[in-house]
Amino acid sequence: MSHKRIPKRKAAAAVGAVVALGAAAILLPSANASQDGASDGAAAAPRTLKAGDASDLATRLSGMLGDAYAGAWYDGEDKRLVVNVVRGEDGMALKARSAGAEVREVDNSMAELEAGAGTLTSEATIPGTSWAVDPRTNKILVTADSTVTGAKWDQLESAVESLGPGMATLEKSAGTFRTFASGGDAIFAGGARCSLGFNVTAGDGSPAFLTAGHCAAAGDQWSDQQGGEPIATVDQALFPGAGDFALLTYDDPATEAPSEVNVGGQTVPIVQAAEATVGQQVFRMGSTTGLADGQVLGLNATVNYPEGTVTGLIQTDVCAEPGDSGGSLFTQDGLAIGLTSGGSGDCTVGGETFFQPVTTALEAVGATLGDGGAAAGDGAAGAEDQAGAGDQAGAEDQAGAEDQAGGQDAGAGQDGAGAQDGTGTDPGRHSGQDSGQDSGLTRTH
Repeated sequence: MSHKRIPKRKAAAAVGAVVALGAAAILLPSANASQDGASDGAAAAPRTLKAGDASDLATRLSGMLGDAYAGAWYDGEDKRLVVNVVRGEDGMALKARSAGAEVREVDNSMAELEAGAGTLTSEATIPGTSWAVDPRTNKILVTADSTVTGAKWDQLESAVESLGPGMATLEKSAGTFRTFASGGDAIFAGGARCSLGFNVTAGDGSPAFLTAGHCAAAGDQWSDQQGGEPIATVDQALFPGAGDFALLTYDDPATEAPSEVNVGGQTVPIVQAAEATVGQQVFRMGSTTGLADGQVLGLNATVNYPEGTVTGLIQTDVCAEPGDSGGSLFTQDGLAIGLTSGGSGDCTVGGETFFQPVTTALEAVGATLGDGGAAAGDGAAGAEDQAGAGDQAGAEDQAGAEDQAGGQDAGAGQDGAGAQDGTGTDPGRHSGQDSGQDSGLTRTH
């Protein structure tokens, strides 16, 4: 995803992004509206909801149902929120139905699932592993990458089995978990390339932006051109630990930092930050692979990178490749969801990708999203027409430059914070670009 930096004292550099085939068309404004005003007599019929409204409803029900609440997910096909209620809690199930959710009775409570995740943390914190509660299966989804073999695999398998039957699912990933450096607009420091996530306003009112925390290991000062003059300085950063995010303030206090994402000649206004919902359709913009889409698979995920453990992430099946770290995860109606952290695979073979929740990052650094602007649908309209031009742009001059940047990003991981130029994730079906194209952005100066 891409964000434009527009200094008042000179003309701005327009930054384009290749729109992946198939993904651009999905960015058209949603025609589905929430059904409001349902009568009490119709409470048993689940409401039709947009993803953002479903996320709000899930948050309300989590507090309302208490211990009976066992997670929720968004059914994108039927536009409904499905809520898990512990079996036997009939009164709470009725409350959830009355609120407009579809109810499913399950055996595992959220407390039991979270306790199971705690057991994995104490017994199976092994580099190359991850776990998150999957509300669709009412189990903990545990994933091991290709480096988890031999005694490490035995240790992980034993920990999963100790949770008891029906508590967890163990899967093997063909790739290797790693952090990814790159994203919307490419940014550079110390031989590494990352991506700008979202423009924000820092607590003191100065213009700033969010990116991945592991990128900050490459250097304090970042440029929007490889080898160029710095434009921003790291103010706060966290990685590893309870997140993967960094706040960088623009060196020029007169910089205008619009709250939008460039998706290839079109911009999607970002109107606010929002919590992710399992099953929600999301889009990622990165300087390597451009635009890609997919679904949220899990929340509050724990990922054990080689550099350390990171908690509280969003797990998705959105593809990414080296150079996409820090890039934006957002929805078609302009909600800021996450910042690209890392994962395994690429946009050809697939894999897993994890994102830092934007809401958590904003709260931690004391920043707010930018000016918002027009409705997101206005910026997304016509994106389908840009698909052909975007693919052509991605194949032009930028390919060679991004290949060079990609090699440099990989080396940055040696600093111990994983500022690598990689973003491996999920199904290539979500991206119209070939994995051999290292650039998803074109840049006009």
